[in-house]
Amino acid sequence: MKKIAFFVALSACMACSGQSNNTVESELANKESLTAAECELYSAELASAWKDSVKVATAAAYEAKKVSFGEYTMKVEWSVYGQKPADGRSLYISLHGGGGGPAEMNDSQWENQKRLYQPAEGVYLCPRGITDTWDLHFRPESDPCYEEVIRMAVANLDVNPDKVYIMGYSAGGDGVWRIAPRMADHWAAASMMAGHPGDVSLLSLRNLPFMIWCGALDDAYNRNAECEARIAEMDALQAADPDGYVHEGHMVAGKGHWMDREDVAAVPWMAKYVRNPYPSKVVWCQGDEPKKAFYWLGAPESELAKGKVVRADVSGNTIDITACDYSSLTIYLNDKIVNLDQPVKVTYGDKVLFEGSVPRSPATMRSTLAARQDLSYIFSAAVTVALH
Repeated sequence: MKKIAFFVALSACMACSGQSNNTVESELANKESLTAAECELYSAELASAWKDSVKVATAAAYEAKKVSFGEYTMKVEWSVYGQKPADGRSLYISLHGGGGGPAEMNDSQWENQKRLYQPAEGVYLCPRGITDTWDLHFRPESDPCYEEVIRMAVANLDVNPDKVYIMGYSAGGDGVWRIAPRMADHWAAASMMAGHPGDVSLLSLRNLPFMIWCGALDDAYNRNAECEARIAEMDALQAADPDGYVHEGHMVAGKGHWMDREDVAAVPWMAKYVRNPYPSKVVWCQGDEPKKAFYWLGAPESELAKGKVVRADVSGNTIDITACDYSSLTIYLNDKIVNLDQPVKVTYGDKVLFEGSVPRSPATMRSTLAARQDLSYIFSAAVTVALH
């Protein structure tokens, strides 16, 4: 895949290091290692420079209301509701129905989606699917477009990156089934309305509050039976892991594919949740479009494949890898995950893969921001361990 048209270069992120060695910023940027307090200062400087650079880089896309990836273009429209909270606005990405058919049909569904829901607070943003195929919302090229939309909203609309929600109806629900798990580390909560799950794995939803809405009479493509089965699956996942898999399932009695807007209850339900970028337990199952990183974990790019699983837990300063389908794993760290003033231990079964101090590095902070393009995924340290 080609690189996305917009990418904030590492040099841009380093702009905050200042013009003179006499500045605090340049002193921090050039240090071998940092204290926890210095990391807080440097993170704020990086965030400020990143926002400024994103604002410049996305100015044309923001004005034109469209983002691009290679040959694909995603048009977007948005409305802003309510007063901006002190911690920034929410962002609701709402995917329209339609799917395989003429462009006019999908354009009409896009127009409908713009009026379908209204949050009490936040940016309500509707992307137009990048194709007119049945998978228009979850083609691989969609993912970087969603990421750019988020960046654009964070920089230009003061959106809090930890309050980004994904939702969609019919073909948009098909999209949520795929996009929510494979990009679960991006969202604060998700709601699927009247879509078909296909063969998607729900394992990666461990830390993403997830809602399922379907008319009890919506039997086209066996949607009702499939959604009912996935509600039962989420019930079982939460029963086995009570601290995870927060969800609600609604099979709306007497309703077919159109639920007469009973599903609008999903908006205030999602609004209760804020993303936790550093969950103490991560379950990562690769979807149709494999990712190199997920929350605070990274996998070798050459080994990425659908269905590969990693499970890892943090307890105190110990990271326990309980399952891993890769030969190695990178663990990204900061002081919100472990205490970097103390030794860190990484275990895999009865093996200790690493034990020792891990310095906080300004270079690691810059490189992780450049790679992830997400202010919540600035990591000051990293450890790569071999498992097999």
